[in-house]
Amino acid sequence: MRSALVIGTGLIGTSAALVLASRGVRVHLADHDPEAVRTAASLGAGTDTPPEGPVDLALVAVPPARVAGTLADAMERGLARGYLDVASVKGGPLRELRARGLDLSAYLGTHPMSGRERSGPLAAVPDLFEGRPWVLTPTPETGTEVLNLALELVALCRAVPVVMDAEAHDRAVALVSHMPHLMSSLVAARLEEAEEAAVRLCGQGIRDVTRIAASEPRMWIDILSANPGPVADVLAEVAEDLGETVAALRALHSSDEDKRTQGASGIEAVLRRGNAGQVRVPGKHGAAPRTYESVSVLIDDQPGQLARIFADAGRAGVNVEDVRIEHATGQQAGFVQLMVEPGAVPVLTRALGEQGWALRT
Repeated sequence: MRSALVIGTGLIGTSAALVLASRGVRVHLADHDPEAVRTAASLGAGTDTPPEGPVDLALVAVPPARVAGTLADAMERGLARGYLDVASVKGGPLRELRARGLDLSAYLGTHPMSGRERSGPLAAVPDLFEGRPWVLTPTPETGTEVLNLALELVALCRAVPVVMDAEAHDRAVALVSHMPHLMSSLVAARLEEAEEAAVRLCGQGIRDVTRIAASEPRMWIDILSANPGPVADVLAEVAEDLGETVAALRALHSSDEDKRTQGASGIEAVLRRGNAGQVRVPGKHGAAPRTYESVSVLIDDQPGQLARIFADAGRAGVNVEDVRIEHATGQQAGFVQLMVEPGAVPVLTRALGEQGWALRT
């Protein structure tokens, strides 16, 4: 791939453009917002001048509702040899392109499974896709050339290609992306009118659950409008589970011992189903999940503290597999949980203790 046209210079489009430009591809940028194009170009994502002739690849990174129209316009103008989109919904754009009677041999729908709470070109980073699944949804019409271009793009972005049917993709993202976002928003919404004394008790658990609720609502309206049926189906199942859970909790409050026993069984069933589902979530780099143990270290909220801890762990020969930070309420301190292989816990504990770190046991 020697040249590309990225149409849509938001988070995903600009991040992909940054990768391509860094690998020597001549990238042309386009967007309905000239300021977004200028911003992306100033970041080194490409040039804001239009290509003089067809490019190797046109990458459409616009909201789902505009994907089919943008693709149709680009294809009818012959802007590229191959056309990809990166919308989070695949079935709708494909159906609309077919309804327009376009030749789909040069088109392939894709979806990189990565993102951030922030949007726009200033949120873009070239490592956004590293190690993340990048779904490809080829059809019987898909040509070899555009498939190879897509695989090249995925490889340059250091993502992991995953081939799926478009409709199966939309059902999958309804379950693992769209529904969780709405659930996060619903939980966060409970805090809007909550008493300040209650909100001040928020800990890491609710921070984890509500993190993605900080995303831009307008962007999510576009996404959910393109995939409402599958999302509603999943939420309906969640609603059934919630109804049963509420009934079990009411039973726990009963003065009847048999009802309390039934309620406890119902709650236990929900929690155990949660355990069974959670262990199916892929681990690092998409591999099977592994069990780690944590070493909790007390740190002050000062520059360089995390760097010191990681350096001390490295000198001890311990690889930190994951890290979590638990901030102390009302204090400029907190605990860093270093997730490591079980066998590394004694080594890391001893090394950090020798360096003067306060450990929580």
